Amino acid sequence: MRGRIRVGIGGWTFEPWRGAFYPEGLRQKDELAYVGQHLTATEINATYYSTQKPATFANWAKSVPEGFHFAVKASRFCTNRRVLAEAGESVAKFVNQGLVELGDRLGPILWQFMPTKTFDPDDFSTFLKLLPASVEGVPLHHALEVRHESFGDPAFLAMARDAGAAVVLSDHPEYPAIHGHDVDFSYVRLMRSREEEVTGYSVAEIARWADILRERARGGDVFAFFISGAKARNPAAAMTMIAHLDG
Repeated sequence: MRGRIRVGIGGWTFEPWRGAFYPEGLRQKDELAYVGQHLTATEINATYYSTQKPATFANWAKSVPEGFHFAVKASRFCTNRRVLAEAGESVAKFVNQGLVELGDRLGPILWQFMPTKTFDPDDFSTFLKLLPASVEGVPLHHALEVRHESFGDPAFLAMARDAGAAVVLSDHPEYPAIHGHDVDFSYVRLMRSREEEVTGYSVAEIARWADILRERARGGDVFAFFISGAKARNPAAAMTMIAHLDG
């Protein structure tokens, strides 16, 4: 493999994880550090809803070990709009809020679009030009999670490739699984975890996805997150995937 595979979950604050994933009595302020000890990445969800302070990003970075990466979910004010080409001000506010404080723990930025958002070539092309290649000298890597079947258009895939943006591969019962062209990294969101499976996904399913992640790692780093579904099972799914990849 040319790239490294990082596996994680969405966020780190979720009450049902306490006493299941997190040990009984673990302080809430220590939960992120615990995630850093057992997983290799996580998505920051708070940035989707509101702007964070630079000091907050700095504290998050200090809580996790070297090699751990945060994927940062872009603000909804950038993506949940009728005309994406008008998102310039929101994009600038988002990328300049202090992301650089994550330092070498900064992973990709996830730009998530609503399932009702359809592919408009001119509008989306303009939007991609609004995404900066760097902020304060720190390179930015962009991942596009599109949830409407119209994005299965070769024009969109070529557009994303030319912009250097990864197209998120989603394992979801309703959203299309869109396979984008390889860029220098891959982004996968696994959203079919089930309550009846102790590890969220069955052992056979995790093995199948591990093969997919290894294949994608031939082109660069891979970020894989167990998201939604039976959310209480996702930490176990992520740890099982890491163990499978290691062994």
